[in-house]
Amino acid sequence: MRSDWTLTATSARHAAERGDHPAVLCEDRVVTYAELHRESNRTAHRLLAAGLRTGDRVAYLGLESEHYYEIALGCAKSGVVLVPVNWRLTADEVDHILRDSGATLLFVEREFTALAEKIRDELPNLTGVVELDTDERAAGFQEWKAQHGGSTADLTAPTGPDDAILQIYTSGTTGFPKGVVLANRAFFTLPEAMAEAGVAWLDWLPTDRSLISLPGFGIAGMGWFMHGFNAGATNVVMRMFVSEEAVRLIETVGVTITFAAPAMLQMLIEERKVGPDTFTSLRKVAYGAAPISSALLERLIEVMGCEFAQIYAATETGTCAVSLPPEDHVPGSPLLKAAGKACPGHELKVIDGQGNVLPPNEIGQVCIKTPAHMLGYWNLPEATAKTLIGDWLHMGDAGYLDEDGYLFLCDRINDTIIQGGQNIYPAEIEKALAGHPAVADSAIIGLPHPLWGEAVHACVIAREPLTPRELMVFLSGRIADYKIPTEWEFVESIPRNPSGKILRRVLREDRLPTAERNAS
Repeated sequence: MRSDWTLTATSARHAAERGDHPAVLCEDRVVTYAELHRESNRTAHRLLAAGLRTGDRVAYLGLESEHYYEIALGCAKSGVVLVPVNWRLTADEVDHILRDSGATLLFVEREFTALAEKIRDELPNLTGVVELDTDERAAGFQEWKAQHGGSTADLTAPTGPDDAILQIYTSGTTGFPKGVVLANRAFFTLPEAMAEAGVAWLDWLPTDRSLISLPGFGIAGMGWFMHGFNAGATNVVMRMFVSEEAVRLIETVGVTITFAAPAMLQMLIEERKVGPDTFTSLRKVAYGAAPISSALLERLIEVMGCEFAQIYAATETGTCAVSLPPEDHVPGSPLLKAAGKACPGHELKVIDGQGNVLPPNEIGQVCIKTPAHMLGYWNLPEATAKTLIGDWLHMGDAGYLDEDGYLFLCDRINDTIIQGGQNIYPAEIEKALAGHPAVADSAIIGLPHPLWGEAVHACVIAREPLTPRELMVFLSGRIADYKIPTEWEFVESIPRNPSGKILRRVLREDRLPTAERNAS
């Protein structure tokens, strides 16, 4: 492992070799690599002056901006671990993250200050709060940095490739989220392995203008930024995703590469006056975080006219571990239903409940061997030991490998519906429903049934009036009869987390009787 696989070394190298090149573009503000290096140095010195030391936790609560990524680099340069906080969370959930991480300093954007103040007095470790004003300069942050001299001198990296720089809390689809601790190496191993293998399934080039469309408080947004940063690309940062604004940026800035959830991509091509000419600057689009229908993917290929790569990853993997390469994106190909194959430098296996490796085409638990894997769950050694066994991450997904090593995902293991002893995977039904022209979205959950254990319950967003019978007839022959939902509900929205994953726990809890919900 290379000793220069640190954000500190990368920042200094870019400042020296391409200092005038735009590093971040946010709301038409441009920050060069020299400026980003200088200001993140200033942030790092200020953190040290505040008494923070290697391994201490610093939290950030706010939207994306150049200031957020400056803080991220400043933390890495000072040896402090950044804890991004999802600004969509409730006060109790934010309290959990700040309390669990033991963060001693909180950076917060002004619009979330009231939320921070609501819980601040209950947090014994939190000794300071730095408010980032809503103006474009974040004046409060600038004043904080200028205290104690405001040095911009380079720092000697206090952390190496295997040392912690980031603690991202998982989506929390079941219970409170866990803090996943990631090291510097998480953002360096994949490009190196791709280059050594001579493939470009996923690549970030110094000439790229990379759109960060997913939130930076998760591994998808933060990871995409870090890979673009390490490559020396221009990172086009959206404060938050708005499809109309994303289209404008693609056209006016000349975005060349991005990563988004399928629902976001659908929103892009459904914007008014959008056509093939809109996306001529794009060379590659990566997608993931949620299933995608073949119909949507084929439409995206037609309208955007660029290369596509599917990503399968998790916060615990640190980076993309599985990819469906661009060359496999052939309209009508059965491989479009696959998550992909192991990225160079990675390995895959599928195991049964006893840990035995299963042969091709048998469904079991997906396991991934990746050099970018997490250091562990913060202060949860037992949970870490269950997930990270040796060099293998035991994922929460059920799936199978075909004879050629392609991974096909069935569903989250915890979301599997067991009906009369049969395993039913919601994602399979949702994919089938996506093929109906009047179905805009759907979510499948299991609800208690007195005879069969669980009943298959469908929540459907319809584009036009539909009946359960119509949908049952449509599914007949497309999926096995026992998988067809017996309970149907037409809804106006489906809850998802910021990465696009369906919050099935929320759907289940809203539909369980009170006594059962309390018991669960």
